[in-house]
Amino acid sequence: MNWQFWKKNKEEKKEVQPKSKVREWVDAIAFAVVAATLIRWLIMEAYTIPTPSMEKSLLVGDFLFVSKFHYGTRTPKTPLQLPLTHQKIWFTNIPSYSKAIQLPQYRLPGISSVKRNDVVVFNVPGIEENNLYLPKSKWIDYPVDLKTNYIKRCVAIAGDTLQIKDHQVYINGTLSEQEPGLQHDYSVYAKSQINDRILDKYEIDGFQILSNTDNQVRYAMPLTQETAEELKKLPFIDSVVFETRKNVEFNIYPDAAKFPWSGDFFGPLVVPKEGMTINIDSTTLTLYGKMIERYEYNEDVKMENGKLFIDGKELSTYTFKQNYYFMMGDNRHNSLDSRYWGFVPEDHIVGKAFFIWLSLDSNASFFNKIRWSRFFNLIH
Repeated sequence: MNWQFWKKNKEEKKEVQPKSKVREWVDAIAFAVVAATLIRWLIMEAYTIPTPSMEKSLLVGDFLFVSKFHYGTRTPKTPLQLPLTHQKIWFTNIPSYSKAIQLPQYRLPGISSVKRNDVVVFNVPGIEENNLYLPKSKWIDYPVDLKTNYIKRCVAIAGDTLQIKDHQVYINGTLSEQEPGLQHDYSVYAKSQINDRILDKYEIDGFQILSNTDNQVRYAMPLTQETAEELKKLPFIDSVVFETRKNVEFNIYPDAAKFPWSGDFFGPLVVPKEGMTINIDSTTLTLYGKMIERYEYNEDVKMENGKLFIDGKELSTYTFKQNYYFMMGDNRHNSLDSRYWGFVPEDHIVGKAFFIWLSLDSNASFFNKIRWSRFFNLIH
């Protein structure tokens, strides 16, 4: 009898073959992609600021992390998508997804809800805003989770009554808190052309020279109130004039013909809240018909002569199925926001802007491109 049966003969031993270098690289890349995809979906995602609509709070060239866990992560609606892409495959116009499978979307529990003055990343709702600068024949109706990402400040939450009077925002009749980085357009009249040293000192970007004569140069400048007051003190500045937008703007929400508002004189307007019921008439359909038709997951919606029909049945009232929010850019006169395209549905909310991890100034020289002072700044 073999009393050492647990010992294998050398011939029976199987040698473990080491992985090839190619296999090691493939495994490492696959692990990195899976890990990055999970982190991007569940916890945080990196974004960059491409436009000046949030200056001076956020600058063009700021790179930031956006928290998914604050408001709760959304489950994927479009699962057939190339990892780490959004609408297109990198550097191409080829779609990175397929709408063959569309899942119901849910939101996991978060640690907070969207609050007034939060800086929020969201999918801009309207098909028009997702296809800016494209002819209508080329518009794409993206799924909710693949619509274009915008970043704005939430100035009004569900149930609030918002009104803008002479550029000042009022919520439920009370003047809203003004953020330090808030900007508006001013006309600046100077005795001569302002040199770059002064412009750099006051961090003035995005200005235009409207006229230039021997006696005076007129600028259009986006400025904070504090910067405007500082410029008034300079000996070569004749005057600094706030440019209030009093005239009706043709593209104002919801309809300039029925509600002759502007970006500085807007409302009053109630932000829809889940469970809120409205009476149906021509006025309420002008204000809220877009949400009922596009974002409330109703089928066969028709609006005719101030009447609402859903599935062929006329409704005299309507109860909203989700919360909505009103978003505005901090660069108030240079922001395409809720004043022009309406409310943001709750299921379009992506996350809360958390902190800046890198900031690059594309207009600066090579050695001054990095804005070191903005590193790891929390976003307020």
